Amino acid sequence: MSDHVHDENCNHEHDEEAVFIVTDEDGNEHEMVLVYTFESGDQAYAVLLDRNDPEDDGVIFRIEEDGEDEVLVNIEDDAEWERVMKVYEELVAQEEG
Repeated sequence: MSDHVHDENCNHEHDEEAVFIVTDEDGNEHEMVLVYTFESGDQAYAVLLDRNDPEDDGVIFRIEEDGEDEVLVNIEDDAEWERVMKVYEELVAQEEG
């Protein structure tokens, strides 16, 4: 996992972007692009942006191992969400500062 933000300021080539199809609560599918990963404690998280609306807010998922694969899981625990948002906001502040 990388803590590197892949955006227009990147200074290296990307072979292909990681794209996921995410279904929202209304049943609409969105192509989401993995833009950032970070860790909180011993758990990894992924930030995804809508490929067709990159100005929209990102979505954060927990990354879990499923055999040899990694899967994205919704964060449904309020305490975990609060902790993850705090860590993410601190990381964003560091990137901007």
